[in-house]
Amino acid sequence: MCRMVDVLHLPIACNSGIPGYRGRNGLWRRDPEAEKLVTYEYYMGDPEIQRRSWQMRGKNRTLMARPNAAHRAVAELARSGTPVRVVTQNVDGLHQRAGLPDRKVLELHGSSRTAVCTACPWRGPMAQTLARVADGEPDPPCRECGGILKSATVMFGQPLDPEVLATAVAVAEAAEVFLAVGSSLQVQPAASLAGRAAAAGARLIVVNAEPTPYDHLAAEVVREPISEALPPLLARLARP
Repeated sequence: MCRMVDVLHLPIACNSGIPGYRGRNGLWRRDPEAEKLVTYEYYMGDPEIQRRSWQMRGKNRTLMARPNAAHRAVAELARSGTPVRVVTQNVDGLHQRAGLPDRKVLELHGSSRTAVCTACPWRGPMAQTLARVADGEPDPPCRECGGILKSATVMFGQPLDPEVLATAVAVAEAAEVFLAVGSSLQVQPAASLAGRAAAAGARLIVVNAEPTPYDHLAAEVVREPISEALPPLLARLARP
């Protein structure tokens, strides 16, 4: 029988050309004011912040990004018949673009590929709203109710979706193998999933360039680049 690799915790988008926020060349290092653009209180209270946020989204490369070798390896593992669930802090949708069904991906921080209204239930493709911005609407309102639109991502000051988080915890605690990939494992509550999985008996494998607070619980620690390390690692796990 194949091992049950139920959870993969994968913030690996930088390998697909999507820049980070806090890193050496991250957006917030280059523009400290940019953090306000993704802070709910500032966003909802300042139309100028809303306008700047839409300009930033229009220039963001996320919608143009393509899955890399690591994303494709995860999808291939699922196609091999191994039970796979992905829990990710990324908002880029690259796991789905690589071939994983939506039901197998838990997006803790939401999705940048969708726009939502903050006043009514409307939601739709981000590309359509960005087209309105490109056509001259600097801060497009909801066409259903006139409310403020935003990306369907969790901003600073917003709670995680409790149902998504509860499902992520349940999946972690049921895992036979838990891979924590490309994460510092310092941002809670997502980071605690690695500890929960290990405490419940999962084989914890950490793939990250730098040490993490959960390395001592890991059965295996890999320091190689993610796009190089993950394909052979997952191929090994898929073997009977």
